Amino acid sequence: MSQELVYERGVEDAKQFARILYVAHALTFFFSAGMLSILVLLVNYVKRPDTAGTMVYSHHTWMIRSFWWYAIWFAIATVIFFTFIGIPIAWAIWGLAWIWMAYRIIRGFLDLNNNRPMPV
Repeated sequence: MSQELVYERGVEDAKQFARILYVAHALTFFFSAGMLSILVLLVNYVKRPDTAGTMVYSHHTWMIRSFWWYAIWFAIATVIFFTFIGIPIAWAIWGLAWIWMAYRIIRGFLDLNNNRPMPV
């Protein structure tokens, strides 16, 4: 078996695993507003070095950055929530952050399926 075939199989396996991670991120955001996504994030960090030099690496980076930006906006909204006037603003930020995260997950999943790397 040639090295090229082994490499292609490895990339396909990495792509399939990245698909599973996108689905896992989506499920955790749907069922726990992202709180359980920290577990999936850890898997992203562990698996990302294995994909160095492939377009799958950019997808792991995309998921990692998406999580941290979502976490920052979620934390800001939580702080704002504790002021009386900030309650509607906090709900708006949470909603926008959730929609933004949904977009990032869907876009990443679709680009992965179309063999396109994510912008870094």
